[in-house]
Amino acid sequence: MSVTLKELAELVGGRLSGDGLTAINAAAPIASAGEGDITFVANKKYEKYLESTAASAVVLSDGIAFDRLPAIFHDNPYYAFALILDRLYPEKEPYSRGIDPAARVADSAILGNGVSVGALSFVGEKSVIGDNSIISPQVFIGREVQIGGGCKVYPRVTILDGTKIGDRVTLHSGTVIGSDGFGYASHEKGLKKVSQVGWVEIDDEVEIGANVTIDRGALGPTRVGRGTKIDNLVQIAHNVEIGQDCIIVAQVGISGSTKLGNGVILAGQVGLVGHIELGDGVMVGAQSGVSRSIPAGKRYFGYPAREIMETKRIEASLRKLPELLKRVKALEEKS
Repeated sequence: MSVTLKELAELVGGRLSGDGLTAINAAAPIASAGEGDITFVANKKYEKYLESTAASAVVLSDGIAFDRLPAIFHDNPYYAFALILDRLYPEKEPYSRGIDPAARVADSAILGNGVSVGALSFVGEKSVIGDNSIISPQVFIGREVQIGGGCKVYPRVTILDGTKIGDRVTLHSGTVIGSDGFGYASHEKGLKKVSQVGWVEIDDEVEIGANVTIDRGALGPTRVGRGTKIDNLVQIAHNVEIGQDCIIVAQVGISGSTKLGNGVILAGQVGLVGHIELGDGVMVGAQSGVSRSIPAGKRYFGYPAREIMETKRIEASLRKLPELLKRVKALEEKS
């Protein structure tokens, strides 16, 4: 799909520099872009490619001095580029319209207007799917599930009994929503499974990556708040509560009954113990282990996780330890 650079600048509300009639056909990384491509720079380490890129145009942060190529300047170039991608790559039609003959939909299920259910998918008794939601092939939806309007459920997603999903939610392939929480009571003969009789609630505009597992509550719900984005391979245990607009990166594990406020960011491979609270705006660095609650607005890192500057001071001290040991040994030999 070809569009002029001027049209893209108007779309994103950016400042146009250079030939506005430059034709843009596609988007590409700055190092490999060619004629007809638009690219962007939102990270300073990629600015070195500005003098060599073969792109036809580039999206840049306001304040960068650059005039070698036509450009769009914007105060948030990454966001602007996201809007441009939507324009260049419009959303494709679902795999099939309507109910595929190879799908199985319970008689008591209720499907809204414009719902698509792909081949070999199953929709259980008394489940409800809102208008214009797309259920891809090979999806399992259990009993009494509620799915809002405008949702996208990709192949091989499993949504188990009683799950409640809001509007415009996206679930990527292999994700399981509503599996049993991990609860066992020990006794003299071993371990007794504690029935998990709760459910999962996912609010509007949540996106959940591939192969994520969100356990149903032991009692009551496990909750994911509006606008939260969850990467691939994340485990969320029973009765966890996640606030609005959180970012949870790949391979994070959140133990049972932990609560996250709004706008929390958990980087890759963070682990949280159960029954703690992270306040609004907390940020936790990659591979950190969090064993206690964190007040709002704090930045933590390390194992065990501490305030980030404390962790940096400890790491700096540890780097000096070999030399300090040599000095101690030398002093002991002199004495």
